[in-house]
Amino acid sequence: MATAASQGIKDYVFEWEGKDRNGKIVRGETRASGENQVQAMLRRQGVFPTKIKKRNMRSGKKIKPKDIALFTRQMATMMKAGVPLLQAFDIVGRGNTNPSVGKLLNDIRADVETGTSLNAAFRKYPLYFDSLYCNLVEAGEAAGILEALLDRLAMYMEKTEAIKGKIKSALMYPISVVIVAFVVVTVIMIFVIPAFKEVFTSFGADLPAPTLLVMGISEIFVQWWWLIFGVLGGGFYFFMQAWRRSEKVQMFMDRLMLKIPIFGILIEKSAVARWTRTLSTMFAAGVPLVEALDSVGGAAGNSVYAMATDKIQQEVSTGTSLTAAMTNANIFPSMVLQMCAIGEESGSIDHMLGKAADFYEEEVDEMVAGLSSLMEPIIIVFLGGLIGGIVVSMYLPIFKLGQVV
Repeated sequence: MATAASQGIKDYVFEWEGKDRNGKIVRGETRASGENQVQAMLRRQGVFPTKIKKRNMRSGKKIKPKDIALFTRQMATMMKAGVPLLQAFDIVGRGNTNPSVGKLLNDIRADVETGTSLNAAFRKYPLYFDSLYCNLVEAGEAAGILEALLDRLAMYMEKTEAIKGKIKSALMYPISVVIVAFVVVTVIMIFVIPAFKEVFTSFGADLPAPTLLVMGISEIFVQWWWLIFGVLGGGFYFFMQAWRRSEKVQMFMDRLMLKIPIFGILIEKSAVARWTRTLSTMFAAGVPLVEALDSVGGAAGNSVYAMATDKIQQEVSTGTSLTAAMTNANIFPSMVLQMCAIGEESGSIDHMLGKAADFYEEEVDEMVAGLSSLMEPIIIVFLGGLIGGIVVSMYLPIFKLGQVV
């Protein structure tokens, strides 16, 4: 199997059924280039195949960070139970519902089977395993505590993904409401208002200013709806591309996000929680501080903290204490600085930073819960004012109908 992969021969997944030396029926899956190779592999294992079938590989879904977190948790659990590494890869790969994850794990298993270290195999796929992940795995392999490091890594990823999910849910709620409101207003402007306009024209009376304003906006929508949707859609697409690819735009938006009322505080606390959690995890794994800071900045999810981490790393590498370097960055709350100082004095930086991360993760939870209850009445008022304003402006001429008659 490894030889075929190295020579560029395409592998397939075969489902097989057979009998072992004791006559017991066994089933399984094997990755190979053909049925003959599967038969040879099974015979070497003492299995006499009775049925071999190539499985149709569906195009798998995109591999998400949640998939990697789940894989890490499963690997940590099985290795703690004493399951060998290669067998654990087989079990997790076969049990995953996403074919893309199964193929990724099979490829990594093939590399490990040929003698490649686990962290080196992970480093071949930087899209799914970042430097933090690989560094922790490398530290676990070097110290002989891989299962403990995988468990710590799984807990870190689960907490990080939980924070990301809460931030997204808090931000997506008002954004989705604004989008729905825009669609509703567009439908009213294009289909409903013109019908009212025909009726009001037959009145022959002067229309109130609010009604004229709404009718004017309706005419713009009816005539230029394709341009409005094109500009908004195209502008949003190019803005997102610029945000994703341009460092200047990303820095500007990250700074702006931190200054948004209410939501800025939430984003700041989540960034601090992820920053402290990442550094605590790296330091507890025995990764040197300067090397650990390489992965911390990007894990914060904000370029402001990434740039500040670069400066902290430079200062720490020249002999400055971590607390002093963090203080000079001027972006960390005083509580984090005080806990870091205590950790440096007591030699337990990882423990104190972990406590700080716990505190700010709880703060994020409370803020998200508070925002959810606060946003509902605000959104109701917003939608009521918008739709109600349009309705009232269109019914104002009806109040003058008696004067015309």
